[in-house]
Amino acid sequence: MEKIKPRTLSGFMELLPAEQTLFDAMMATLKDTYALYGFTPLDTPLIEASEVLLAKGGGETEKQIYRFTKGDADLSLRFDLTVPLARYVAQHAGELTFPFRRYQIGKVYRGERAQRGRFREFYQADIDIIGDEKLDIMNEAEIPSIIYRAFTKLGLSRFRIRVNNRKVLNGFFALLGLTEKAADIMRTIDKLEKIGAAKVKDLLLELGVSEEQADKITAFISVSGDSTSVLTALDAYRGQNELFDLGADELATVIAHMKGFGVPDENFTVDLTIARGLDYYTGTVYETVMLDHPEIGSICSGGRYDNLAEYYTDRKLPGVGISIGLTRLFYVLGEQKMLNRAFPAAPADVIILPMTEDMSPAVSLATSLREQGVRTQLYAEKKKFKAKIGYADKLGIPYVIFLGEDEIANGTVSLKDMSSGQQVSLPIGEVAAYVSSRLTAQKTLTVITE
Repeated sequence: MEKIKPRTLSGFMELLPAEQTLFDAMMATLKDTYALYGFTPLDTPLIEASEVLLAKGGGETEKQIYRFTKGDADLSLRFDLTVPLARYVAQHAGELTFPFRRYQIGKVYRGERAQRGRFREFYQADIDIIGDEKLDIMNEAEIPSIIYRAFTKLGLSRFRIRVNNRKVLNGFFALLGLTEKAADIMRTIDKLEKIGAAKVKDLLLELGVSEEQADKITAFISVSGDSTSVLTALDAYRGQNELFDLGADELATVIAHMKGFGVPDENFTVDLTIARGLDYYTGTVYETVMLDHPEIGSICSGGRYDNLAEYYTDRKLPGVGISIGLTRLFYVLGEQKMLNRAFPAAPADVIILPMTEDMSPAVSLATSLREQGVRTQLYAEKKKFKAKIGYADKLGIPYVIFLGEDEIANGTVSLKDMSSGQQVSLPIGEVAAYVSSRLTAQKTLTVITE
């Protein structure tokens, strides 16, 4: 029989054990951070009815979606975690407690052209706060602190959360008489970092914006400086448009509480170029960039929206949320050599190498150590000593326990530190504490190193 060559499909990431450990540690850090802020976990199905996922219809989404039939059912793989959330909240609104705070980390699928750093199957890590009819601005002020804590816990420090408010932009466009073109202008501004100011102006002119209006738009979004300076610059436009004034007030409120929520000044700024191209954002918007690697683009983005589930219910469900493209982030961090290779990737803290035919003492020891929280592997293969040690070394297991007749008779073990080569004899009852105390430093290591 001809063998089939094993292969992974283009656009699908598959990791070796050490990298998988790093990726899982990244996910665990995010879950712990989200739980710290009172978010509850949610897991929605990978497959949804196509009419549910494509309720809005049209656009790039319909082109990229993985859609298929099974019997009479028209089904699709989810392309993000937001649409399933909308369906979930609309379906269970009568059973949920609002504000509903959920986090979800899961795979999504997009049938776009696979290329470097872009995947067809990838993990997203989302949080959202959903209100019933209303949602206070303080929720928008809290989101940056979650971004800050999450990335700090992962090991990053050189990043900045850029904050803006869509009401400010829409209000400004209204002042210029461009309300009907606001959505298109917003999508154009969102391309600023990729194509530059000159090309943005050209695209604005193609939209039918006059030269004077285009100059005013580019001048407005070019306002820079610290947060206080930008907010002060906005005062010059106040009193002319109600929506603009509301957006400026909301932006000032968010910024005023950033420090109180624990975000240092150097990690956030007001940036009037942040528009977020998606139409459903209505208030505060966020993008997070790595200061030393701006070419990577936003590593976490999101914002406020007024009606999450408008295609599924008449109930108004405003919300605010952010999303991290976890697979892409992991990929680019690996490319930039920023994944911490010193991070403990071993599948166990200790491995027991029985030196007698009778395995019972080794089994009892393994069970005891596991009950005390020590990750323990029992090596049962009948191989030569060199092969056993080589196995532990390849896996990076920090401690090896030798359990021979003398150790069993004396109620001790011989414990070898694989990094130093030092070997000590310990009473069986002291092994767990000894190992745990020496692994404490490893627990402070972060997944990312700058």
